[in-house]
Amino acid sequence: MRRVAIVLFPHVQSLDVAGPLDVFAEANRFLPQADGYEIVTIGVAPYPIVASNGMPLGAQYSLAQAPQDVDILLVPGGPLLPDSDEVLAITRWLQDAVPHAGRYGSICTGAFILGHAGLLDGKRAATHWSHAQQLADRFPRARVEPDRIYVRDGALMTSAGVTAGIDMALALVTEDHGAAVSLAVAKRLLVVAQRQGGQSQFSPYLTASADDDSPVAKVQRHVMEHIGEPFSVERLAEVVAMSPRTFARVFAREANVTPAEFVLRARIDAARHLLEGSEMAIKAVAYHCGFGSAARMRLCFSQRLGVTPTQYRDSFRKEN
Repeated sequence: MRRVAIVLFPHVQSLDVAGPLDVFAEANRFLPQADGYEIVTIGVAPYPIVASNGMPLGAQYSLAQAPQDVDILLVPGGPLLPDSDEVLAITRWLQDAVPHAGRYGSICTGAFILGHAGLLDGKRAATHWSHAQQLADRFPRARVEPDRIYVRDGALMTSAGVTAGIDMALALVTEDHGAAVSLAVAKRLLVVAQRQGGQSQFSPYLTASADDDSPVAKVQRHVMEHIGEPFSVERLAEVVAMSPRTFARVFAREANVTPAEFVLRARIDAARHLLEGSEMAIKAVAYHCGFGSAARMRLCFSQRLGVTPTQYRDSFRKEN
């Protein structure tokens, strides 16, 4: 059997724990006992461990007693982690345990714990979209990919926010036992479609300004309503009657991205929706969303999402 271990700590997000573990537990229903998963929970004292929603959790092992022979080692997230100090006990334990694990990773903000342990250095990683920049700032040697549902980099696998841990666990089941078993598990859990690593967790609408009348909000609406048009800083500045230099500074401060980055994200998001929900030809989607050419859209998708537009449509078309 493959041993799956997950680390529990105070204020952990319970869904980060239960979601992935339920995937492995359900997979056991479709596998011979010898080929299934043994689930192990490893806890940080004091006990019981109280999750962020108040649920008390129990652990089979303490850090000191935890088995070292682990095939999959996971660190869940918690709402306090992005602003918390390093927990040295977990850091030291992970540094000793990871070399013995076949695969290891994090769910959601659990990436911050891996970062403190130095396990993201030089690695591609994902976390909850709202903390991606914070993770990148705090651990500059990590290569944070804010658009991804999950990211695999060698033995390291990290997922985006909360329920993305289910997608990552399904991907691990696929890797171990094939797509048919993974699909059977997804159906049991009523997961409508298994999202792949290339599907973006990000939409430019998530960065919309809180003030609908602000210059930034007006420009964002203008971009989304005229997505097929070419945009420059100068042209966007004209929309709100500002100088290009002032506009670029104000936009970056309030939206936390440059105007060019916002436009690119908006184009990708618009293209995703057309690829998922229409039969429009790839070339037409590229033109409609302002990429200029199918080749340019293919390059942007490959760089940002890790898949081509054709692969994206094949994976995420709504009829599927």
